[in-house]
Formats: sequence, structure tokens, C-alpha cells
Amino acid sequence: MAFDAGMLACTLCELKKTALGARIEKVYQPERDEILLQMRSFEGGKRLLINAGSGNPRIGFTDAPKENPQNPPMFCMLLRKYLQGAKLSEITQAPFDRVAFLGFDTRDEMGFECRRYLIAELMGKYSNLIFADEQKKIITALRTTDFSLDSLRQLLPGMVYTLPPAQNKDDPLTVTEERFLSLLREAPEERGADKWIVGSFMGMAPVVAREIVFRATGHTDTPVRYCFADDLWREFSAVTERIRSEAFEPCLILADGKPVEYSFLPLSQYGGAECRFMKGAGALFDAYFETRDKEQRVHQRAQDILRLLTNAESRIRKKLEIQRIELAECEKGVEYKKYGDLITANIYRLSRGDTRVLFDDYDNMREDGSFPQIEVTLDNRLSPAANAQRYYKRYNKAKNAKVELSRQIELGENELAYLYTVFEALTRAEGPADLLEIRDELYRSGYASRMKNYSVPKAHKPQVIQFRTPDGMRVLCGKNNVQNEYITHKLAEKHDYWFHAKNTPGSHVLLVTEGKEPTDLDFTTAAEIAAHYSKAEGANIAVDYLLAKHVKKPAGGKPGLVIYHTNWTAYVTPDKDRIAALRIGK
Repeated sequence: MAFDAGMLACTLCELKKTALGARIEKVYQPERDEILLQMRSFEGGKRLLINAGSGNPRIGFTDAPKENPQNPPMFCMLLRKYLQGAKLSEITQAPFDRVAFLGFDTRDEMGFECRRYLIAELMGKYSNLIFADEQKKIITALRTTDFSLDSLRQLLPGMVYTLPPAQNKDDPLTVTEERFLSLLREAPEERGADKWIVGSFMGMAPVVAREIVFRATGHTDTPVRYCFADDLWREFSAVTERIRSEAFEPCLILADGKPVEYSFLPLSQYGGAECRFMKGAGALFDAYFETRDKEQRVHQRAQDILRLLTNAESRIRKKLEIQRIELAECEKGVEYKKYGDLITANIYRLSRGDTRVLFDDYDNMREDGSFPQIEVTLDNRLSPAANAQRYYKRYNKAKNAKVELSRQIELGENELAYLYTVFEALTRAEGPADLLEIRDELYRSGYASRMKNYSVPKAHKPQVIQFRTPDGMRVLCGKNNVQNEYITHKLAEKHDYWFHAKNTPGSHVLLVTEGKEPTDLDFTTAAEIAAHYSKAEGANIAVDYLLAKHVKKPAGGKPGLVIYHTNWTAYVTPDKDRIAALRIGK
């Protein structure tokens, strides 16, 4: 991993320049193994991120948005108790190791001034975060260990903190030229020089070792036997001197626009790859891990949206079931009117106190000319006329309820159909920005009360998917309803063509003509994209298409809802790999 002792020294150097003396305002724990310290210094507000995860451990300032759990973990609550209001007064590093000590001046339970330490061990799968008092006695740890887990060191509350066991390696910052050359002479001649550096000196990442060898020999995998000792020492000492003098130059290596490596010094071993210098270690980590961890974050962050949608679907289905039962009951309203008519027609035969009476059903005459009998229940407390009015009222109530229930059922079915479009959009989300748009869409669609700790994001331009047809025309595709609306009602021109899978949730697709006449292949390609980015499956998928100017949004419609009447329909079978090859701006 690229986060070695040199990278940690670079990060702590940045912290010392900007964070010493800063006050801790808030403490958050957005992830299980991640702490975020909101602090304020003379330079303004800063957010210090400490990630003690096994995959991407690091420490540094961050501007990346972080979502915090509704109920903070106990580790976070304990840090809040001791660190909120504390001043960061000490930043040190263990002798060229990936262990950082952050000392805070605060007050104890009795109000006396004291110092507390936050110790970050950033060692891959052995990473940990320890909170200790001024004697380095452990108060708590993110991961406690006993002898059953680690036979060399225990991390338990009440024990004095000790550094991880020392490795049988030399400190590169203190090693002399004589010692370096002596170790080099003893190294196996066929062993790669980069592997020898990593195995002989503590705190050196493989990427830094390869860079030293590359600068000395022109190759990254040069064996020891082909290395000139003086050249290797020259480049090795240049790197260690850069660390001692704090002459750091954080850089990010990008291949095809994607971050592939980072370091605290310029990397020349990647040849034609782009080497982008960053303003600081914090900006470097944001740029590198924001892309690298995208899929993992999308999966984690989508859980609350999925839960919201699932609960909403269950609630609407249950409500619709009840409403349909009530609607069936409303069909009895016709009988209530009939009872009222029979009571009115035979009112001369009735008297107050009657509870049950039989009437001839004149609407259903038998073949022999007789009429079946209908038994009607009366309220003996009411007069015959009042009983008739009672049935008329029940009839009117059922009639009005039928109209309202029909309307409510239609609204519920429309909302259910809308939720299915959001479910479909969730499967197409590619990053936090897409999830943010889905959250905003749900917020604007009336789900704000069910979205805890949601804040309305700043307005931004949706990033839609773009394709290029074999004949050169551009095709735009939305991944969610916000992007669908943006494509259909903001980007579409009157000569562009609009596509959507028929009668199924899916993306809005726009064939941008720029005033030119599309070819048959352009139409087919756009239709295949619309079919691929929809819920439809199989072959011969029906896709509606028409000029975009004929697509309208109904008044008060939810995001992504449109209506159209004049359209053509194409039947296509999309090829996933071919569509992926046409995508641009990945």
C-alpha cells in the first residue's frame, strides 16, 4: 500500500502547519472504522479524517461529504465526552513508523486540566485507533485485543500503550552510507532491488522502493546484481532527505483519468501516465479514495434509500388492499337506495317500533308472475320516514366514498409505479452523486419526513450518461428521474428524438441530432440503449420514440413523469457489451 511512514510524515507535516492549536468542535464516526474531527483554527474550519480500516487506512484533512449514523457508536460518544472543546497541542510520529500521536489539552471529569492522546495505527489489516490518557494508559480502543488474538501485545482498557513489535529492519532516516552499502553487499544478487529495500528498511512502501530503483537504474524490477551501489544510495538518500527536510510534493498518478497510485514525492516510473501534483495530502486522499472506494460507498449509502423505498412500497400495497376492500363494500350502496325506495313506497303499512319488514321485490319478477320477498331491517326508535332517510344517507355516503376511493386507489397505483422507477434508478446508480440526486428527488416528491438528517444539496448540473452511435451522433441517457427530467425538459431541442421502453420503468434517452437527419442505425442504437437501461428483459423489447418537442410533463407530476400521444414503436434486442463500447466520458 502507498500509505507508508513517508506518506504519514507528509500528512503530519500538513497538520502541524494548519491544525496545531485548533479547537475540536464536533466528533463524528461516519463509518465503523472512521473518525471525523471537526476543528477550528486561525485558518478557519477543518475536518480531520482518521480511517483505521483494513483496506484504506489514512489520516488527513478532507472535504468529502460524510454521512453520519443517526445513533453514534459508543466509541464516538466517548471521544465526544473528552475531546469536544479540546485543543490539539501535540502531533508526533513513532520513529519512521505508521503510528501517529495526537495530543489534546482538555479537562478531566473533575474539571482539572489534562492531556489525552488519540493514537492512530495505520498498518493495513492491523490498523487501529486508541484513546489514552496522559500516561498513555488506554481508555478505550476501536479494536481491543488480548493474548487470544495477539500473543505479542495486548490492547485493553487500563493497560499502558506500547508500540507494535519492532521489525528487524533499519530506520531509513538514520542509516549511514556505510551501513546501507554493507546491507546491499549481503543481499542476494538475483533479488529485486525494490524488494530488498522494502525488506531491509522500515516504513518504505513498495511504490517508493520502485521509484528509487527506477531513478537509479531506469527500471523498477532491476535485480541487486545489476545495480550500481553509489547510484542506488544517491537516490535512496535523496528520498530520505526529502522526508527529513519536509520537502513533500504530494502527487497523484492517473491512467485513463482514473487514480492508480499516489505518493509524497513525484513518481516517474509510470512513464506516460499523468502525474498530478496536489495542494496537500488531504486533497490527494480525497481525489484518490473518492474514486477508488466509489462502489463500496454506493452500496453502503444506498441501504437507507432501499429501506425507505421498501417500507414505502409495503405501506402503499397495504393501503391499496384496504381501499379495494372498502370499494367493494361501496357496491352495497345500490341496495341501500333500494331499501329506502321500498320503505317510502310502503310507508302506509309501517309504524314506529317495527324492526323487520318484508317487501315485494318488484324489480325481479319470477316467471309465474310473483315477486320475491326482501327483508329490510328497521330501527325501532325511528319513524318509517326517518328509516328511509337513514338508508338514503348510507347510499349517498357509499356513492361519495366510491368516487373518493377510486381516486385514492389511482393515486396509490401511480405512486407505486413511481417507486418502481426509483427502484430501477437505484440499480443504475454509479456513485454518490447519483444517490444524492435520488435522495433529492425523494425529498422533493414528499418523502422528507422519512429521510432522517437530510439536508437539501446545492444546485448542480446532473451528470448524465453519454454515448456515441457508430454513425457519430450523440445519445444522452438518464440514470434516475432527476437526470431524466434534465434530459427531456432542459437539454432536448425540437429536432431531437426521445426514446423510452414501452410501459415499463426505464431511462429517458435522447438522440441529439443537431439539426441533422439520423440514420436507421442511429435510431436503432438509441432504441437499444433505452431498452438496455430499463426494467424490460429478453428479446424484441418495445421502445417508443418520437420528437422530443411532443413529450410533455403533466401538471403536478412527479419527477420523470411524462405524457405523449403521437409516437412510433421499435422492437430491439440490446447487446450489453456493444452498448458499453459506445459509451463516452466514463
